[in-house]
Amino acid sequence: MIRLITRARLLHLAAAVDAARARTREVEKQADAAYGSHIRETFALTARAEAAEKTAETTRQEVRSLQITLEDTAAELAEARTELADMAKRLKELSQTPADASMWLLLHYGEPHSIHPGQSAAFAYVATLGVPLSNWGPMDERPVAEVRWRCVPFIYDVGRDHFQSVIAPAVEPSGGAR
Repeated sequence: MIRLITRARLLHLAAAVDAARARTREVEKQADAAYGSHIRETFALTARAEAAEKTAETTRQEVRSLQITLEDTAAELAEARTELADMAKRLKELSQTPADASMWLLLHYGEPHSIHPGQSAAFAYVATLGVPLSNWGPMDERPVAEVRWRCVPFIYDVGRDHFQSVIAPAVEPSGGAR
């Protein structure tokens, strides 16, 4: 079969080919733009993923460091609590009046006033001075010079031939602690 193509048909086909080529170029430009956008987005996502991985690793290292610090601090706290409990026990032992206290020194505003054979004798003596027995209480942390009357037990040390206090001296906390 033979087909005859007329000039009008040929012009029409040529115009269709040109339109198809133009459309192809337009679609290729759109495809290139989409591909370029896709590549840029892929690079950006990759960079963000790598940054997130670095941040996560840094955070993991910081968490490990904080866990070690926390464990060390917990160990130090346990030691401090043990030491504090020992100190509290020792302080309680020192603040209790010993059974073998042989003499009692009566202090008036921190100055020695008189020596008595027992605590009750010292209280009785102060009662003769007009001080009611209700004013007596356990020793507290106030300095001796601020307390009107205070009774302090002493023991006579025969080997050294002198008296020694049975109450621990007031010790200032180290490092300015309060």
